Amino acid sequence: MAREDARNRHDFTKIIGLFSVVTLLTFQAWFVWLRYLPGRFQLRSNQHSGALSQQVKVEPEVMSYPSQAVNLRCAFADAGGIQLTQVSWIYEPKEGERLNIAVYHPKFGASFPTSPLKGRVRFTTEPPSLSNPSIQISDVKMTDEGKYICEYATYPSGNEQGVTSLVMLAKPRNSASGVTVIASTVAAGAKPVVVARCESADGRPAAQIAWVTAVNGNATSASTAGADNTVTVSSQYMLVPTAADNGKDISCLVSHRTQAKPESFLMKLAIEYPPQVTIVDYDNNWYMGRTNVALTCRATANPIPTTITWKTMSGQMPDTVQVKENVLTVLKVDEQANTTFVCEVKNRLGTGKDQVTVMVREPSVVPSNAGVVAGAVIGSLLALLLVAALIAVLVTRSRRQQQGYRGNPNHSSYDIKSRVFGGGKKGSKNGTGAGAGGNGAGGNNSPIYVYKEGSAHDGLTEKANHHVPLHLGRHGEGGVATAQDILLSGELDEAERRKFDQLEDDEESYDHFGRGGPILQLRPTHDQDGIMGGYLDDDMESQRDGSVISRTAVYV
Repeated sequence: MAREDARNRHDFTKIIGLFSVVTLLTFQAWFVWLRYLPGRFQLRSNQHSGALSQQVKVEPEVMSYPSQAVNLRCAFADAGGIQLTQVSWIYEPKEGERLNIAVYHPKFGASFPTSPLKGRVRFTTEPPSLSNPSIQISDVKMTDEGKYICEYATYPSGNEQGVTSLVMLAKPRNSASGVTVIASTVAAGAKPVVVARCESADGRPAAQIAWVTAVNGNATSASTAGADNTVTVSSQYMLVPTAADNGKDISCLVSHRTQAKPESFLMKLAIEYPPQVTIVDYDNNWYMGRTNVALTCRATANPIPTTITWKTMSGQMPDTVQVKENVLTVLKVDEQANTTFVCEVKNRLGTGKDQVTVMVREPSVVPSNAGVVAGAVIGSLLALLLVAALIAVLVTRSRRQQQGYRGNPNHSSYDIKSRVFGGGKKGSKNGTGAGAGGNGAGGNNSPIYVYKEGSAHDGLTEKANHHVPLHLGRHGEGGVATAQDILLSGELDEAERRKFDQLEDDEESYDHFGRGGPILQLRPTHDQDGIMGGYLDDDMESQRDGSVISRTAVYV
C-alpha cells in the first residue's frame, strides 16, 4: 500500500512540472506579443496617416561621413484640430531591435533613453517644441546607419510618423592590377584563368565594378564586410589566354556614391607565349648573278626572344651569305643559294622557327633601251631643226616687210613704177641691166609691152625689137591729166599703196613669166624730166596663157 501511494505521488509531481512548463511558455509568448504589439500598431497608424495626410514632414534620406554631425529634421504640418501630446525619435538599424533615442513631452520635458547614441543625440532647439522636434547626432559612426522615425502621439488621430534614412558614406580605396599568365595550348587544355583584378576596399555603401575590353571573357565579383560597417568589393576578369590577346587593353571601372564619376584603371593583358616566327622579303625572283638580296626573320614572343639563328636544311651556309641579327643577305646569287633557309628563335618558354625554299633562276633578258634613246635623240634634233627653219622664215619675212618698196630717194613720190618699167634699184633682178631708167636692148629681158603717147593708137602696143627711148609726160594736152599721168603720178592713197606692198610676196611669180623682167612696161615716146628712176608698182596679175590682168582696173 505504501508503495502504491509513493507511485501516485510521483505521477502527481510529473503533472505539476509539466503544467509549470506550459504556463511558463505561455507567459513568455504573451510577453513577446505585448512587446512588439505597439510597434505594429504604430506602423499601421503611420501607413494610414501617411496615405491620408503626410502631416509629419521629414527628409527621406540624409548622407554623412564618419565623425561628422548630422541633423535630422522633423515637423508636424497643419495640426488644425489635432492635439499633439508627445513626440519620440526611434532608431531602427538594418539588423536588430528598434530603440527609442529621444522623447519630448510638453509637461515632463526631454528624455534620452539608453541606446548606442546616448550622449551624442540632442534636440536642436532648447527647450524643444512639438512643432519642431528636430535632433542632431554628433560624431556619427558607421554603425549609426539605419532608419530614424519621428513619431507623434496625437488625439484623436492616434500615432503619426515620418521616416528618414541615414546613409553613412565611406570613400573606398580603389585599385586594379593585371595578372601575367601563360597562353593556353592544346596539350594544357583551354581553361579560363584570371588575367586582371580590381578592388574597391572599405567603402560605404558597396561600390559597383564593371569591365571594358575587346577580349572575350567573364567577370566575377564578391563583397566582404569590413571593419566599422564598411564593404570591400573585389572583381576578377577571366578568359582562355591566347598569344593574340597579349598587349590588348582592359579597363576596370569603379562607381561609388562618393565619386563624381567612375574611376577607370587601364591595363594591358600580359600573356606569355613561345616565339612565333615568319620569314619575309622573298620575292621568288632570285636569278643567277643577282646581288644583295635579303631575307628578314620576324618573330613575336613574350618574353622577348633571347637568340635568333639562321641555318640551312643542307647544314652548310653558302659562302656569299652574310647574317646580321635577323637579316640574312646573299651578296651574289649562285647555285649555292638554291637551298632552304631556316630561321630559329628562342625565349625561355620555347622555340619557334620558319623556313623558305629558294629557287634560283636563269638571268632574265632585259630589253635594251638603245633604240628608244636613239629615237628620242633624233626626234629632238628634228624638232630643233624645224623650229630653227620656222624662225628663219619668220625673220626673213619680217625683214622684207620692214624694207618694202620705198622708191628712189631722188623722187618725192611713192616709187610704184619700178615693177611696171623695170627700172630703178630692182633693174638688176629683172634682168634689164639698166640703172635708173635704163633698159637692156633686145633679148628676153626687155619689156613685153610699151606705152606710146601721141601716136595714132594711144595705149599699149607690142614692143619693137629696137630700143625706143622712154619719155613720160606729166600732163595731157590742154593741161588735163591723162590716165597715164594718173597712173604714173605716184599720188595713190595709202590703201592702194598697201595693196601694192602685199604683192611683194608674189614677186617671184611675176618674174617667172618674164624671166626676171617686168611683165608690163608703159613706154612713152620720149623721156620727160628724167624720171625713169624706178619701177611703177601696180597690181597686175599674170595668167597661165601669158596674159596679165590689172587688179585696180585702170583703163585709158
